[in-house]
Amino acid sequence: MKHLILLTQAIGSWFLLIPIAILNAGVREKILLPWLGFWSLPLSGLSLSLLIFLVTLALIPLFSTHRSSDYFWIGGLWLICTLGFEFLFGHYGLGKSWREILTIFDLTQGNLMILVLLSTFFSPHFAARLRGSLK
Repeated sequence: MKHLILLTQAIGSWFLLIPIAILNAGVREKILLPWLGFWSLPLSGLSLSLLIFLVTLALIPLFSTHRSSDYFWIGGLWLICTLGFEFLFGHYGLGKSWREILTIFDLTQGNLMILVLLSTFFSPHFAARLRGSLK
């Protein structure tokens, strides 16, 4: 039962990250891109990584665990959900080709999705540590 509660909390909290990521992309496309050009994409990756950490920091008290391994498990689940969303929604929802979706990993184009994914994975653990939630 405890694991089911944690699973529900982890998935529910991940869904809070979706509108933040969409808003971040909107700001990038509508405000930063015309102003900064190429640099809008890396700045957007940095800002999304920071936003993920800050939201995670706020959510930590909601989780019913104090075990480090559980926070890594939450991060892993968030990582899988994020990749699934990027690929499945990108392909089936937005009609992008698989090749086009893979460009999110192209650092030479300024895309910092790898940093976003690392932030997604490690934020629960680091935020729990910072908040003193680990035993």
